This record gives sequence, C-alpha cells and structure tokens, in this order.
Amino acid sequence: MYAADRAARALDAKLALARNSLGARPPRGWLRAIRDALGLTTKQLAKRLGVSQPRVVALEKGEVDETVTLASLRRAAEAMDCQLVYAMVPNRPLVDMIRERAEVRADEQTASVSHTVRLENQALTADDQRRQREILIDQLLRGKLSRLWDEPA
Repeated sequence: MYAADRAARALDAKLALARNSLGARPPRGWLRAIRDALGLTTKQLAKRLGVSQPRVVALEKGEVDETVTLASLRRAAEAMDCQLVYAMVPNRPLVDMIRERAEVRADEQTASVSHTVRLENQALTADDQRRQREILIDQLLRGKLSRLWDEPA
C-alpha cells in the first residue's frame, strides 16, 4: 500500500459517515430549518447576531441561492448555539477515483506504445499487455499523484 493510498483510505473512512448521514440540504436551507425548529423569529435571530431583521432574511436567501459566506453561516450557527460543519464529500471513494485515473493514464501511455510496437511487427500477447498495464498502473500509483491529473486525459 502506498503512502498516498493510506491517506486516501483514512480520509475515505471519515467521509463515509458524512456521505450517508445528513442527506440533502432542506429546501429552505439549514438556517431557516434550525431557526424554525427553535421557534426563533427573524427579528429574534437578528438581535442575537447584532444585525437587522432584513439581514437575516438575506442570509437565509443567500444560503438557498448559495451566495452566503462560510463566515456568515458560522456566525448565524453560533447565534443559535450550533456549530457549522463544512465538508466536501466525494461521490465515491477517493481510492477508486485515484485508481481509475491511473488506469486511464496507463491506457493512454500503452496505446501509443502498442501502436509503435505493432508497426515494428513486435506486438505483445494479450496477457503481456495486461501485465504491462498493471505494472504501469502500479508505477503511476507509486509516483507523484499530481501527475495523474495532467492533461490530456
């Protein structure tokens, strides 16, 4: 197992909990959902935040429109005795994304070599090609992962 693989697996384990726990944001946003659940009016929340009542309405709208800042969300959360939890949660495990990208890059590299080898009438057997592909994938995964994300793939 490679160092980057261990790091990705550790992060995947943490993210697995988040991936399945909260689900989608409420239609009117978390600020509104929590405020309503607590029974707070926009005027009451505004007083706790030290802002005007229209500012609270704008914050809630900004959350729904995805234009609110994290700092504003954090302050609003704290005013309601909540904490803001921020995360990016990949749609699938990071290790799978990395492996898939290494496979794509390996296929790109072997395609050009295979063409040259065929022109020289020295083609490899299908088993040899599979073994060479796995060796290249292994080398790519052991190397600097940032190189996986270079174009043209």
